[in-house]
Amino acid sequence: MAPPEQVKSGLGKASNAASGHHFRFLRPNMHLDSVFGDGWFALRAEAFARFFGTPVFLIAQTLIVGLWITINVTDLVSFDRYPFILLNLAFSLQAAYAAPLILLAQTRQADRDKASAQADALHREALAQASEQRAAHAAEQTEQLLQLMEQNTRLTETVHQLSQRIETLTSEIHRGVCERPSQA
Repeated sequence: MAPPEQVKSGLGKASNAASGHHFRFLRPNMHLDSVFGDGWFALRAEAFARFFGTPVFLIAQTLIVGLWITINVTDLVSFDRYPFILLNLAFSLQAAYAAPLILLAQTRQADRDKASAQADALHREALAQASEQRAAHAAEQTEQLLQLMEQNTRLTETVHQLSQRIETLTSEIHRGVCERPSQA
């Protein structure tokens, strides 16, 4: 995985790329070539290595070996008598080529996995930054709401005091107006 400095510096590149595109975090690694290149040999080698692990290959090899042994044991054609040295040589040759091809395919897959892991790290870093920004924005809005609530509380108290004063003044004026005619 890339160090945090590289992740953060790569974040700007990833953010500037088309932000809506689903490959935006993989783009910084698109320029990387495989250790063995992306030529026809590397691609063919990887295809063969993938084929070696399929059920089709295993079944076909089993049938060929069974047919080979049957033909040679029944003396239909005797080109490789028991202990099947030619068959052994064929297996050795296959193993000699299969092992490096499989290692080549694993190396190429490891390169792809590494690039994918770096893209994932960039994506997680972008998510973390966005989350931090949202949290800061929410804290700012919460602080503003608290200030507004305090102002509202003070205004409500002021309105209550003014209402009591108006009531007192109204009572005084009412008494003053109502008591004058009775004195006359």
